[in-house]
Amino acid sequence: MTDHTTYGLVCSELSDDLSKTNLGELKLDSFDSNSVKISIKAASLNFPDLLMTQGKYQNRPELPFALGMEGSGIVEKIGSEVSSLKEGDEVMFGGWGHGAIAKSIILPESLVSLKPKKLNFSEAASFKTAYLTAYVGLIRRGELKKDETLLVHGASGGVGMAAVQMGKLYGARVIASGTSDEKLKIVKSWGADEVINTGFEGSVSFREKVKELTNNKGADVIYDPVGGDVFDESIRCINWGGRLLIIGFTSGRIPTVPVNYPLIKGFSVIGVRAGEFGRKDPLKGKENNEIIMELAESGKLSPHICKEFPLEQAKEGLKYLKERKLVGKVTVLMS
Repeated sequence: MTDHTTYGLVCSELSDDLSKTNLGELKLDSFDSNSVKISIKAASLNFPDLLMTQGKYQNRPELPFALGMEGSGIVEKIGSEVSSLKEGDEVMFGGWGHGAIAKSIILPESLVSLKPKKLNFSEAASFKTAYLTAYVGLIRRGELKKDETLLVHGASGGVGMAAVQMGKLYGARVIASGTSDEKLKIVKSWGADEVINTGFEGSVSFREKVKELTNNKGADVIYDPVGGDVFDESIRCINWGGRLLIIGFTSGRIPTVPVNYPLIKGFSVIGVRAGEFGRKDPLKGKENNEIIMELAESGKLSPHICKEFPLEQAKEGLKYLKERKLVGKVTVLMS
């Protein structure tokens, strides 16, 4: 490895089985006056990492590329026009899309933030994407109000657990759904008021339980990173005036909604793209980032890290993610 290369988990060709994703050297991006070179300490694993190795994600990096959408580390070198950071600063980064599961990375200053002191490197690497999505979804787009009922699907994943924690912080009553009683126990200890196992006997059935828990009204806000059958059932247990937030489709099926449902039940279906929200409205985007960082700095928000893999076992970490064994977040440690 030289000053112009790094060592990490590299996807050399697209494949469905990670056979073309292995540890190796990779050329670093060029360094200019606005660049920051970071010695990476930790990177988080996300489902889009898997999709990128298959060519199934909207972001399709040029091959070969190192995996990892977000990470944390220590500033090693700064460009002559960098003003907000200095060498030795502990930082976090996200929004780049790839390259975090490696020894080092070169990024524009705009994509790098100081690490909140309350978060360790693993927590910092896992923070921004999940909590920015939760904030933009629940507060900006969902307009969640105190004492409303929030139903969070996929609640044992990193994005889901962030929504559970964010919902409780803003005064909602939180119902968390998932497919494992064992995982849901952890989610409840993380703040959920009620939990529902949606996966018994291979079926998705939670409408009656949600109605029972809400005096037959249904949930006011539904946070759905799952899609598929979970979305279909959600439109049957949403309250009048409710907001159904579309976060993603980890189930693999993109659902559709018969338009008579929102007409008759008076609910809204709202797409959530936290990064695009900030790009369309930079001032609010800056404010969103400042708010979640302040909440992290004050100790009010922090991700649950269920497992850490050394860089040498990063591929095993992806398999762990693929098998959906995680609760919260999984990270890779560089040293």
